[in-house]
Amino acid sequence: MLTGQQYKDSLNDGRKTYFEGERIDDLPAHPILGQTAEFTAKAYDKYYNPEPNAVSPLLGVPKSADDLHALIPMLHDAGMMAHVTSTSIQTLKTAAGRMTDVKPEYIDRITSYIDHAQRSDVRITQCITDAKGDRSRHPAKQDDLDAYVRVVDRQRDGVVIRGAKLHITGASFGHDLLTIPTKAMRAGEEEWSIGCIVPVNAEGVKIINTSYAPRHEDTRAFPVSSRYHYPEGFVIFDDVFVPNERIFLDGETAYAAVFAHSLGLWERLGGLSAFADEADQLVGFAQLVAEANGTAGISHVQEKISEMIIHATLIRAALEAAIAHCQAGPEGAVFPSELYVNAGKFHAAANYNLMVRHLHDISGGAVLTAPVPADFENPEVGDLARKYMATSRDIDGEYRASLMHAIRDLTADAYGGWKLVTNLQAGGGLYAQRIVTRRHYDLDGAKRKALHVAGMSEGDVH
Repeated sequence: MLTGQQYKDSLNDGRKTYFEGERIDDLPAHPILGQTAEFTAKAYDKYYNPEPNAVSPLLGVPKSADDLHALIPMLHDAGMMAHVTSTSIQTLKTAAGRMTDVKPEYIDRITSYIDHAQRSDVRITQCITDAKGDRSRHPAKQDDLDAYVRVVDRQRDGVVIRGAKLHITGASFGHDLLTIPTKAMRAGEEEWSIGCIVPVNAEGVKIINTSYAPRHEDTRAFPVSSRYHYPEGFVIFDDVFVPNERIFLDGETAYAAVFAHSLGLWERLGGLSAFADEADQLVGFAQLVAEANGTAGISHVQEKISEMIIHATLIRAALEAAIAHCQAGPEGAVFPSELYVNAGKFHAAANYNLMVRHLHDISGGAVLTAPVPADFENPEVGDLARKYMATSRDIDGEYRASLMHAIRDLTADAYGGWKLVTNLQAGGGLYAQRIVTRRHYDLDGAKRKALHVAGMSEGDVH
């Protein structure tokens, strides 16, 4: 296993990563991106085990519902890089269990790579969403055939790929890129049906980073995003060679969607579990700010908070049901219920904006206009700011302003905007979750129940 320092040292491996127009040669030393490296390093240290052949619990494969229950809070505690690594490993395990009738060497390679990843304590990010070009056209019909990542050359010992993958959280801070098809492929799209592992520092890999991290000298008014942020990677494969042993799919169009669906399941489980915690946080902020504003006893405020509580409870229930109804694959690894994961993720994402609207309505305009900590320290206006932000003897003005800053940072600033979009798009949009939910729901059983209530039978249906 790696220590935090060893992890940071491993990032200085010649990788080509860019931020705001400049190439970054030393990620850990960068004033903004370095914070991500530092947070990830702390998680390495927290779970470090010096025993020979020890494997991080963050990289384990769950074999039961209890294992899933134990893994999820550890991943939240360890941060995004642990989450995307675990999701990558579970995706490969799930896909392997659904590809038993393809080339046996693919399964062997997946098993071998997972063993390598666990022993080497690496971090992996998933590269799935392609540039896509004209969304109305299939890959082979694009004006630019590189709009979807594809094989452009085949050699005896591997292939060369070209294209780009977008919206890859933390891509610059991992060691490997799990690169898989973004959707189902059909006959004639064999060269786009490529699934493989690519090292971040492989020749031809270039990553452009964007970040919601605050750029202010004094970040105290950004209590969430100043401590915990991960850049999004625009990953470019500029004729990258991939050796055979790192290839898990190559031309088998019928199985391209297996990887996408497997990743979607685990990404949505991660999203659902994050939503469960975040929904509780929104309830907590709503109650705290209502008390600080002196409005906690007003009926419409109580109604909004009650609705937020019901929302949070239903998300938690969906998460618990997804874990309780997990199923085991051919090799014993379990995966959560597709039905409850997708229905829960859909409900959480579809109603997130309404819950945030309730929070803003309860909070008031001070979410955007509260004085910052430095204002309270100013000898001329600090006491006045404190006086007029206060609401009673028991509610200090600076405390109330701090609540407003946290709510703004979480829901109404750069980080809030990032969450607004990613809550909808992470793991596929709402449409994808509707499709999967319908596929796994017992619709025939529902019809039989309706017929029974009507005093009819299936034989009466014409």
